Amino acid sequence: MAGGIAAEVKSRLNIVDVIGESVQLKKAGTTYKGLCPFHGEKTPSFTVTPARDSWKCFGCGLGGDVFSFVMQRDSVPFPEALRTLANRAGVEIDERTKRQDAHHARLRDILETAIAFYHQVLTATKLGAPALDYLRGRGFADATIEAAQLGWAPDGWETMSRRLVEKRGIRPEELVEVGLASPGRSATRGVGVIDRFRGRVLFPIRDQNGAAVGLGGRILGREGEDSQGQPRDSGPKYLNTPATPLFDKSRTLYLIDRAKGSMRKSGQAVIVEGYTDALMAHQVGFENVVASLGTALTPGQVALLTRYARKIALAYDVDTAGQKAGAFGVQALEGLIGQLAATESGVELDEVRVVRLPDGKDPDEVLRESPDLWREEVRTAQPIVDYLIDTYSKAYDLKTPGGKARFVDALMPTIRAVPNPVMRDGWLQRVRQVSGVEERVLLEVLRGGRTATGLAPRPWPAGRPGSGSASGSTSVLDADGRISGRLDAGTRIRSGGGSRGGGEGRISADAVLAQEDALRVGDILRGVLPQEQELLRLMLLVPEMQPKITDAIGPDRLPNTVVRELFRAIVLARQPDDEGIRPPFSLTALVGSLDPETAALAQALVARLEPNPRTLTAQELAYEVERLVIDLEERSLDERSDYIQSALAEAEQTGDLDAVGRLLRESQAINDQRRSLHRRRDQTRLLVNPNRR
Repeated sequence: MAGGIAAEVKSRLNIVDVIGESVQLKKAGTTYKGLCPFHGEKTPSFTVTPARDSWKCFGCGLGGDVFSFVMQRDSVPFPEALRTLANRAGVEIDERTKRQDAHHARLRDILETAIAFYHQVLTATKLGAPALDYLRGRGFADATIEAAQLGWAPDGWETMSRRLVEKRGIRPEELVEVGLASPGRSATRGVGVIDRFRGRVLFPIRDQNGAAVGLGGRILGREGEDSQGQPRDSGPKYLNTPATPLFDKSRTLYLIDRAKGSMRKSGQAVIVEGYTDALMAHQVGFENVVASLGTALTPGQVALLTRYARKIALAYDVDTAGQKAGAFGVQALEGLIGQLAATESGVELDEVRVVRLPDGKDPDEVLRESPDLWREEVRTAQPIVDYLIDTYSKAYDLKTPGGKARFVDALMPTIRAVPNPVMRDGWLQRVRQVSGVEERVLLEVLRGGRTATGLAPRPWPAGRPGSGSASGSTSVLDADGRISGRLDAGTRIRSGGGSRGGGEGRISADAVLAQEDALRVGDILRGVLPQEQELLRLMLLVPEMQPKITDAIGPDRLPNTVVRELFRAIVLARQPDDEGIRPPFSLTALVGSLDPETAALAQALVARLEPNPRTLTAQELAYEVERLVIDLEERSLDERSDYIQSALAEAEQTGDLDAVGRLLRESQAINDQRRSLHRRRDQTRLLVNPNRR
């Protein structure tokens, strides 16, 4: 079982050495300073503090430990950063993880071999000549075809499979596992498998690091015909690799490896639907373009995008009438708003925009024929909610009461999903201006009363709070008396001497410690601040405190990367659905969804026998949350104060009087904030112990 690897890696690595490979650092007292690699700056505001094993940029606000730096620098998730640094530190990952890594490497090698085979068929054989002519006819230069390693899959049933099995020693079952082949109709015929891609132009799909994960294929010619125009059962026009250990379509974007640098530099990602659209954009110089491998943009793809950019432009073939097959509909745009509202992506909805393309023109046509028009359309793209308001205003007759009612009903679910109250009010005013409906009426509809058409809102789905489900769960009300979640008796987790709940989950302190390969709790918690430990224990063992904690503090304010990963996982597990209902919390399900190191942290926290937060009263729990948040805020102030004192000493040494004055004022402001924190701490103590004088 993994556990304690992160702490061991940290203990063996010098954070200054790791960061110093990417940032030119200069010693400044007990810290090191340099120019931040994550935003443009001329005056160093990036600080590394070896005593805390931490880094912080006081310009852009990013910070954390050595893992978060590698995650930010390389745009990789925590498990990958852990593997990278563990290899550097000479720390062994557990055997299961090592076997899995080796297996994935083998599958990637097989995929790369197939890509090279298909590319050679396209560019150097008569079989590939029609496909090569097709690509050149679509405007693709030979340099683009070479750089993207485009290929051609011949029409034969097992052309690729036979070649790789007989000439490269690859097993047929490996071809099936990586998505290149399907089980054959007869095990006695040929190599026993058939090529998945036949008669298709192939587009290799790579992850953000450039590693091959799958293929996308487009039929050459019309559906139902082979490349020579002969009838055949050819399948869909576009075909992707199926789900494999390497490929998850919902978390992949075509050309993300080549686009991420430009996206980060421009701060914007442009998304198209098709491979050819994205590839043409790169050929003509618009390198911040990726393709979503279909008409829907998924939460996983949004999460991938927001590693590099906070602005998103959708250059889709949007079908407002819902009549064109395969087009991106208005409902998909509304769904995207819901996805963004339900995540901590950092993307504001006014930065999600729709590019208006000329009617009947695909993006690759506009890019090929009028690059300047493309540039202007992307620059003037319309915010997604404004786009929907305009779309629905044309769909309904706003001169009639019925048309106004249907217009309002169409938009209110979208407006209601907007988390930013200022933006929500602004778009509500736009609806009022466009429709002529009074604000009082719009607010009544927005707040969940009857719809504008007079129809009752949708009833609770079966099994949710209010539906009469006999699930043994308890609804949780927020401060306004609205249902914000529910607790199941089965999620009461036993820790220490007992619990206030009636049942207990499968994961408990006793169960964790009794495992044959019991966790080394001390090793795992080494380097995790006591405040971080207590906050997470509250979230894991007292689920009803989760909303209060997440309202008080965000994951990026926690110093330890593994702690951040667990905090985020808990938040995602409790995301409310489209009716604002939080799912029941299951510690067992949560741990099962985590990578091994983060799961080990969760189990180690549960395995700590004392103190047991479930023995505290509601007032004491509220005090604990406030106390822990104040402690972490004070730690952040100390970090800022150290930076200011270092900068002040430097300014005094160089005689920069303007900087000295500014830094002294900032130092005074920090002292004021510290005094305010002390007052908050005293007031919090009085709340939990009113007899204290």
